[in-house]
Amino acid sequence: MRAVIVYESIYGNTREVAEAVADGVQTAQPEAVVRCLPAAEAGPEVTRSADLLVVGGPTHMHGMTSALSRRMAVAAEKKKDPDGAAERTAAAAGNGPGLRGWFHSLPEGGPGVRAAAFDTRADIRASGGAAHGIARRLSHHHYDVVARPEGFVVEDAEGPIRTGELERAKAWGAALI
Repeated sequence: MRAVIVYESIYGNTREVAEAVADGVQTAQPEAVVRCLPAAEAGPEVTRSADLLVVGGPTHMHGMTSALSRRMAVAAEKKKDPDGAAERTAAAAGNGPGLRGWFHSLPEGGPGVRAAAFDTRADIRASGGAAHGIARRLSHHHYDVVARPEGFVVEDAEGPIRTGELERAKAWGAALI
């Protein structure tokens, strides 16, 4: 089996969850070939080879990120970080392709190509989530979404990830097998 976990991450939280999901897949099926990579590195040649495609991203403004929300994240970091280190990290992530743009190059899934969607989000009642939009786009590309879209909680917009969420992400990844 070939599993590909694709993520978009501004502050690193979604990357950590994606890596935990990949670890769960690998634990559940040790002989699987598992790749975990940012959307900027997940071209059609990579995703086309997947038997399982897992896609995740952060929640911005109640849903998937947009060019505007990524610019806003970079601007917020600029205000809070006088030495600029966090801003440079956020800017590098925010300048890459977001999942919305990445979906434009995603090849159509085929019969039996399974998929799942996750997001990272704040634990605020009206925060919304990106996972449902990701799952919808996967379905529109003819992937068989095999799990309910899942959200993993971060303590603040920049993180950290809530205690226990990485373990939950690993278990969720294993359950996808």
